[in-house]
Amino acid sequence: MADNKLPFVQGALISRSPMFNDVNYQFWKVRMKILIESIDRGIWNAIVNGLFMPMIVVNGVVVGKPFDELIDVENRKVQYDCIAKNIITSVLNLDEFFKVSHYSPTKEM
Repeated sequence: MADNKLPFVQGALISRSPMFNDVNYQFWKVRMKILIESIDRGIWNAIVNGLFMPMIVVNGVVVGKPFDELIDVENRKVQYDCIAKNIITSVLNLDEFFKVSHYSPTKEM
């Protein structure tokens, strides 16, 4: 039987993130964008714009705002970041995860 190098062996599911298998990145990227935007466009914005870090000024120094002081809009943006990280890491196989993360399997946690 021929080795199937397509990103989806038996078709795509709209309820599950497509696994990235290091083949046909452009197709996978479009499918991921569609899936994530269908869940919530705020999640896609979190991916495009990067992590949202709420900041405050304390004694003339800019520091991260404590989570218990976040307003609803800030809390929603932080939640979008968490969901985006969860989706992205769940679609990578172990080798791809180690490529994009700062974690190495040889390092102690």
